[in-house]
Amino acid sequence: MEQYSFYIETYGCQMNVSDSEIVKSILLSDGMTAASLDDANIILLNTCSVRDNAEERVLNRIDTLHHILRKRKQNAVIGVIGCMAERLKDKLFDSLNAVSIVVGPDEYKKLPELARNALEGHNGLAIELSMEETYSDIIPARNSDMFAWVSIMRGCNNFCSYCVVPYTRGRERSRTVESILKEINLLKEENFKEVTLLGQNVNSYNDNGVRFPDLLRKIAEIIPEMRIRFVTSHPRDMSDALIETIAQYDNICNYIHLPLQSGSNRILKDMNRRYTVEHFFELIDKIRRLIPHCALSTDVIAGYPIETLEDHQATLDAMKHVRFDSAFMFKYSPREGTRAAKMNDEVPEEEKIRRLNEIIEQQNQISREKNEEEIGRIFEILVEAPSKKNVLEWAGRTDTNKLVIFNNKEKKYKQGDLIKIKVIRSTGATLFGEVINNN
Repeated sequence: MEQYSFYIETYGCQMNVSDSEIVKSILLSDGMTAASLDDANIILLNTCSVRDNAEERVLNRIDTLHHILRKRKQNAVIGVIGCMAERLKDKLFDSLNAVSIVVGPDEYKKLPELARNALEGHNGLAIELSMEETYSDIIPARNSDMFAWVSIMRGCNNFCSYCVVPYTRGRERSRTVESILKEINLLKEENFKEVTLLGQNVNSYNDNGVRFPDLLRKIAEIIPEMRIRFVTSHPRDMSDALIETIAQYDNICNYIHLPLQSGSNRILKDMNRRYTVEHFFELIDKIRRLIPHCALSTDVIAGYPIETLEDHQATLDAMKHVRFDSAFMFKYSPREGTRAAKMNDEVPEEEKIRRLNEIIEQQNQISREKNEEEIGRIFEILVEAPSKKNVLEWAGRTDTNKLVIFNNKEKKYKQGDLIKIKVIRSTGATLFGEVINNN
């Protein structure tokens, strides 16, 4: 009898990280075993389609894996799951004879059967999108015993002109409050230290009238000793109630990711973002008034097809006005099937790159200045792991999601500890601190 062992590589967003834990749970529950790349006979790539370079990375990886498996000379198969599987569908079979399994985000429960069939020489395809599937009946096989991802909803109804997510992950549907709280209570029993609530737009969560601020309040009260984060918020749905809830509970982290995308109202309208720059600024003012030390991050797209130099300057001006702590910045990447991909692209590739670099340079300077402002402040950090550069130094994270490096050469502190740190110096990406009296 053939032994079934699997290996999962994850690309893209936090939702994919969470989905990989769901897939792992499904396969383990079916009697399969998790293995290293060298030992697995089922190799799954959980993929992202948000940008072209994300897909290119996966295609190159598939080619590499195909050569590795041919040299190995044993029966093993490669599967593409997630957004890229949904977007490209059976084209993956036609263009890549290395792929044997293609499964979209709503069909993961079919993976055990499809994997077995693939090992017997039969390609497996499952790409039906669902209006009901939330995997609320699956307890994820978590890769950490300290940090947990909890998906509270799936899909997206916004149809931003540049975004493929509604086509690869389907329409919005929320998990029941009961199923989410059950999972949260399990995390509490297992002494997890931090949970991140996930959704393409958590602000539009709605379970029979229970909205996201209500859910967040319930969770905060159940796990007062556990840190709570969430991503991602859409500015159109960012309510006063949500801002007030974050301000009310100490265990809800003072960090909000709020995608701006562009500082030009003309571009925002064409993107179908359904808010204005002025509305965005009003949200920022409310957040900073009610949560004075809240850190803010954002997403920005450079070189949208009809973006002019004036629009680009408006984005620079908006970012300078808000002064985000950090930003995820990308040049526009056309996604087949979206409205923007059908537009005449008026921005040459070199100009996209130039504008992106200008945005990055400005944000890097702001991030440096924001972190310099933290020098002398005292933070409580959650200790994570040794620093990648020096095992005598350890890393932890503030509730504002900033990485702090501190000396732990005596190994006094361990993963999961909450300790107080005074910031003594900084860079644009990292804070450096010294431990103060934690008695």
